[in-house]
Amino acid sequence: MPVTPIPELARRAKAASRRLATASTALKDEALLTAADLLEARSADVLAANSLDVAGAEGAGIPTGLVDRLRLTEDRVAAMASGLRQVAALADPVGEVLDGWVRPNGLRISRVRVPLGVVAIIYESRPNVTSDAAGLCLKSGNAAFLRGSSTAVNSNLAIAAVLREAVAKAGLPEDSVIVVEDTSRDAAVEFMQQEGLVDCLIPRGGASLIASIKQHATVPFVIDGDGNCHVYVDAAADLDMAETIVLNAKTQRPSVCNAAESLVVHAQVAAQILPRLDTALADVELVGDARARALVPRMGEATDEDYAREFLDMRMSVRVVDTLDEAIEHVNRHSTGHSEAIVTSDVGAAERFLNEVDAAAVLLNASTRFVDGEEFGFGAEIGISTQKLHARGPMGLQQLTTAKYVVRGDGQTRG
Repeated sequence: MPVTPIPELARRAKAASRRLATASTALKDEALLTAADLLEARSADVLAANSLDVAGAEGAGIPTGLVDRLRLTEDRVAAMASGLRQVAALADPVGEVLDGWVRPNGLRISRVRVPLGVVAIIYESRPNVTSDAAGLCLKSGNAAFLRGSSTAVNSNLAIAAVLREAVAKAGLPEDSVIVVEDTSRDAAVEFMQQEGLVDCLIPRGGASLIASIKQHATVPFVIDGDGNCHVYVDAAADLDMAETIVLNAKTQRPSVCNAAESLVVHAQVAAQILPRLDTALADVELVGDARARALVPRMGEATDEDYAREFLDMRMSVRVVDTLDEAIEHVNRHSTGHSEAIVTSDVGAAERFLNEVDAAAVLLNASTRFVDGEEFGFGAEIGISTQKLHARGPMGLQQLTTAKYVVRGDGQTRG
């Protein structure tokens, strides 16, 4: 069976987006709840498709960690269904009046949330993104135009088939959810260049995908960027708290973007906290500067590249600083703009760090692992933006909308 050309798929998504933009909350929720029920009912079909992808990945020698991200289980399918139900339970952002006012000439002006239109998402490996992204797009009135990786193509198509059936059963356009079958590199570039049809492109993947987006995309995009996240242990930190936060931020799930990659420690507490962290982080490879290495003999030497790197692994850079100014300078120099934390009981130091560090999220006395759409109360997220325009930080339903001005008059003309 011939593969449908990407421009034709984009046109179909655009047509569907126009109907979705005016769909009622009840209809969208019905589609989401039906999709959740169907995912559970058809889990055997989804798992069978996924087993083909997993076998192909293992046969190709793909690392175990990446295969695990690809693999679906009954529990993971159930979690996808649960995610759809959670999104259905969230407030619908579409139609929300953000503000309004009346001009002296009697014109009544309001600013109202509206969908973006066609949200294109290009992603790697994880088939659960197909369900999460489609659910968020649907609730926010957008068509989901999805392009996954070749390793997950069977899984993605099987999940999309269930979602398409569900939206059709609810009376919405089947093309509200479209997965591109062509997973070639040329198709990926073409996907990024559907001007006039795609309203926003969101990449979810590694550095090579982001680089390709920056080189080839001709449609507006929001970067779901790297997370070189820091934890700064201040001179006034509670050291028990600091140990707990650093351990959680680094090891609870090291392969995700909100895991801590860099530790910055004030010189006044370095001799107390670093030996403790050496024990707590026994399974983590540490690299650091000369003062940190003097306190932790097993620690390797860190380079500037190490301080700027997102490891996504059990590895962490360490820097000892003499002042809060030096800590803030180090964080701002090496940060990717994702999430940065300070541990301190000094209110002044906390406020300076929170105000002066330039990142999508800054945290006081809390793990960077909390920077997540679900933890923020957004339900599922479509990514975490490290940009500053349109969306920054975890992107949930509201970040998948824009606003338009609605002006009501009774015959006014401009003189």
